[in-house]
Amino acid sequence: MARRRPKGQELADAVRERIGVSFRDPDLLSQALTHSSARGAAGDYQRLEFLGDRVLGLVVAEMLYETYPDAPEGELSLRLNALVNAETLASITAELGLDSLIQTGSDLKALAARKQVNMRADVMEALIAVIYLQHGLDGARRFIRTHWAERSTAAGAARADAKTALQEWAHQVSGVTPEYAIESREGPDHDPVFTAVVRIAGFKEGRGRGRSKREAEQAAATEVLIREAVWTPMENLQ
Repeated sequence: MARRRPKGQELADAVRERIGVSFRDPDLLSQALTHSSARGAAGDYQRLEFLGDRVLGLVVAEMLYETYPDAPEGELSLRLNALVNAETLASITAELGLDSLIQTGSDLKALAARKQVNMRADVMEALIAVIYLQHGLDGARRFIRTHWAERSTAAGAARADAKTALQEWAHQVSGVTPEYAIESREGPDHDPVFTAVVRIAGFKEGRGRGRSKREAEQAAATEVLIREAVWTPMENLQ
């Protein structure tokens, strides 16, 4: 038997118990927790998601600016991207136990894992928008800092994926995409070592070694990020 989703004030109370924030407009909160596939719903989270995304970005950027006073703009951007991506938002949604409160159509129950992550991330952004609308920027800031602060200072928080980070940085500074090539393969078949090179027009190429092509490419990307002062070495993040 399907579990009944609470409505109205009951829904507001259920969310308050999970996140410690009260809501004076249960209908707006209901929209934040409703996917467009839900039949008969008065509204969904899409417009709220748009607003919440901007509020989250502002507060996280502010938090990083204060926490890392000596970090260059490139590193701050990488940290920001890691803290506002879909995986982080979906993880916080799950940690707060909000998954069971999301209203979707029956065909959404079997969504692929990637789409489930995106939906939970969208819900979190919409929830932040409701908090902002009902409690102002200070209220939204308190909520975000409570659930993002520890993540923002975690060792390696800026380095979710070196290749992705390098691509984002390259697009920002020169509008081009890094190009990778495998320069060499050494060692026996059961234990190979690859050397990869990455080239970005206008910048010195980077090289890296690894036991797989992907590992070597990640190492090459990391070399460029550190050399260009975009990425702090891991030992300096401890």
